[in-house]
Amino acid sequence: MSERFCCAECFGDAQLRANIEKEFSPATGVCDYCGSSVETLIHPSVLCEAFEALIGIYEVSDDGLSLPAILRRDWGLFTHPVLQDDAHAKELIGDILDDGELPRKLFTPPTAYQAESLAQWDDLRAEMMHGNRWFLAERIDYERLRELLSYLITDPSELSDKWHRARIMSDDEPYPIEEMGAPPPRYAAHGRANPAGIPYLYLGSDPDTAVSEIRPHTGDAACVAEFTIPSMRAVDLRAPRARVSPFGLNDDEVRQMHADLPFLERLGEELTRPVLPHGAPFEYVPSQHLCEFIKHCGFDGVIYRSSVSAGVNVALFRPEVATGGQVHRHLVERVEVHIGPRL
Repeated sequence: MSERFCCAECFGDAQLRANIEKEFSPATGVCDYCGSSVETLIHPSVLCEAFEALIGIYEVSDDGLSLPAILRRDWGLFTHPVLQDDAHAKELIGDILDDGELPRKLFTPPTAYQAESLAQWDDLRAEMMHGNRWFLAERIDYERLRELLSYLITDPSELSDKWHRARIMSDDEPYPIEEMGAPPPRYAAHGRANPAGIPYLYLGSDPDTAVSEIRPHTGDAACVAEFTIPSMRAVDLRAPRARVSPFGLNDDEVRQMHADLPFLERLGEELTRPVLPHGAPFEYVPSQHLCEFIKHCGFDGVIYRSSVSAGVNVALFRPEVATGGQVHRHLVERVEVHIGPRL
């Protein structure tokens, strides 16, 4: 049995990290696998049962992927820079299982569970845009969706309480903070999250993201306002595989979650998908439908990746919970364009 010790940083899983910190006494040291200096080191063998259950959902196949690769792809495990080297990750898995041969095999995903929610969402999306909008023939399992969203609730400690909103300046005078919030209902146009007439407050994680979201031209002047959100219970759709942990679920739950993760990723894409202005009135309908359901479930907002920057956005369902602060003027010095492959 290995006499080396690992840590939570090796795995990059929030649930596993919480279990390690809760169940084991602090032992400060340097991890033998990833090199992190941490307060809680554990022997890999104590994770044997948890990893046996997770690996047990996969099937051995010559056409598959290595264990580190498939666990990294499906659950966001072993994303530490050192453990991204499969050789190091295989060594850790072998010590966890006390089996040096299993990590050498190739694996494929489970096939017993189907992601029906994804197919239903695609049909529902097409119907909402081009068929029926209010009385839908397609149905989706909203109870399962509600359950899935519960795995994506943000930890307030992970978020800054400072957010930003930008507006292009129409003259030399900056906008007062009173004019930097959400528009009045009668002026609220279609947005990624809000239907027309229902204002949400869209905020970026930093000034660059806020300005990028308003699609400025080079040479434009923009006002950027700071907003403080003291506490926010939001659904985070940026990277579901990195937020949903397979640990703590039984075998059937892990298999079903594995099947539903592509559906959660699709929901995140709905809020990030680039949309041309002329298509907004109907192409935003699926993401608006999703956000209305999230609001109905009692959340304060939804967090999603920006489609035009490396930052993060939040759509706040109740704009009044955000407190406005200072307004700063910025000049847009450069707007970059990146093109994709030939169509």
